[in-house]
Amino acid sequence: MKLGIVGLPNVGKSTLFNALTKAGAQSANYPFCTIEPNVGMVAVPDERLNVLGELYHTQKITPATIEFVDIAGLVKGASKGEGLGNKFLSHIREVDAIIHVVRCFNDSNIIHVDGGINPARDIETINLELIFADIESLEKQLARVEKLARSGDKIAKEQSAVFTLALEQLKKGLPARSLTLNDDERKILHDAFLITAKPTLYVANISAEQINAPADEYISAVKKIAKDENAEFLPICANLEAELAELPPEELDEYKAEFGIKESGLDRLIKASYSLLGLISYLTAGEKEVRAWTIKRGTKAPQAAGVIHTDFERGFIKAEVVPYATLVDLGGYNQAREAGKVRMEGKDYVVEDGDVMLFRFNV
Repeated sequence: MKLGIVGLPNVGKSTLFNALTKAGAQSANYPFCTIEPNVGMVAVPDERLNVLGELYHTQKITPATIEFVDIAGLVKGASKGEGLGNKFLSHIREVDAIIHVVRCFNDSNIIHVDGGINPARDIETINLELIFADIESLEKQLARVEKLARSGDKIAKEQSAVFTLALEQLKKGLPARSLTLNDDERKILHDAFLITAKPTLYVANISAEQINAPADEYISAVKKIAKDENAEFLPICANLEAELAELPPEELDEYKAEFGIKESGLDRLIKASYSLLGLISYLTAGEKEVRAWTIKRGTKAPQAAGVIHTDFERGFIKAEVVPYATLVDLGGYNQAREAGKVRMEGKDYVVEDGDVMLFRFNV
């Protein structure tokens, strides 16, 4: 699962990407790697792992990870191949969700490609290029399914109805994600692989002076657009986060304590990105390793076990489950078992975020 960081040139998306990857390099016991110059794996901050590590005197802590891609800046005409348009569109099609960085800071030393700060205009510039690409794709798909629908194909009729709704929305200049759909319609739209239907988080890149000014007109503009589009929103000062990412862990902790910062902007961004993908973590704990395992929200126990090893899913018998908070409150797994707080769950159990699990299987 990976997220693409997009935005106009000079909005700070590469600064944000570099801050993310440097922060990832400092994560406990996780060997950060850069897959390509613009791709990086980043550890998901999870304070529960350190608590369990101390409880179990573990040798190794392994957090969940997500992949970020710094996608080349987009310009007007990208949908027609202008600039790096074709490359941009191919890269953005490959990601599972979008982090759209919008410039909200003033800096005379950094030229804005369109002459001045205007978040709504900048968002529209990118969205329109993506909408144009989606219209072209959806018109081709709609022609195919309408032909099948006329022959009596029930599935094609359902697809035709949803595709027509989406096309009307796109032609209004609105992204597909702004549609209000039921679960079945949403699945049909997902299968159309539209760029503007991807989960999106708008990041308002602000100056340090704007951090304590949530009513700032630029920040408010981005927040409103995110709400109207059924997207997520987060203000962050990429420059400040890049500076903090350079600090060694002990100095960073001191800085946070001095300024009363409980959680860095990067940590909030990474967690928000993880949630945007519809991901949660269940945990395993022991002396050898404490680890967070990534699954989609709604995953059942056998499939969650299969993330560790396919044999665990194939031979699944049951899962021993105790919520993280319960385990910590009682002082450990054995204590939780003695208190009757360890549950035995079967194949239909839907795993919850923070479940500490032990799988029983037979192959």
